[in-house]
Amino acid sequence: MRYRLAEKRDIEPICQLVASAIGEMENRRIFQWDSIYPTKEEFLDDIQKRTLYIGILDNDIAVVFTINKECDEQYQNGVWEKPDSEYRVIHRLCVAPAYQNRGIAKDTLDYIENELREAGVESIRLDVFCNNPFALSLYRNNGYNEVGTVSWRKGKFFLMEKSL
Repeated sequence: MRYRLAEKRDIEPICQLVASAIGEMENRRIFQWDSIYPTKEEFLDDIQKRTLYIGILDNDIAVVFTINKECDEQYQNGVWEKPDSEYRVIHRLCVAPAYQNRGIAKDTLDYIENELREAGVESIRLDVFCNNPFALSLYRNNGYNEVGTVSWRKGKFFLMEKSL
């Protein structure tokens, strides 16, 4: 897998990847994302801020994710293990359905963690939909701990953190 910052020229394949992933989630009765979130505009904003990354495999975008320090104010509800640490937040981690069940998400987490550790970041934070057993398993099995809950439009989400 080769990771790089996403560019504007990547936006259509990114949107297609996310649309196919939404369809796959809905087939599995996971109603986490829709036409309201995430949007093309959010991805374009991430590209402009240089926080959106893609992983390329077999000349296809296999995974997309955002890394930044931005978070919803409800993140204040978290009982963070390292509240004053240098942290980053993972947003919108999404593996293309054609590449799912091949360890791509775990490999991507390993890549993110290694890059952030080398940059001196002390912890990673994120939120995960409580009704997405695949995402919950991914994060729990990779050392992310639940530190709180929040409720948004789609329901309950767990706030999670991992110390690096």
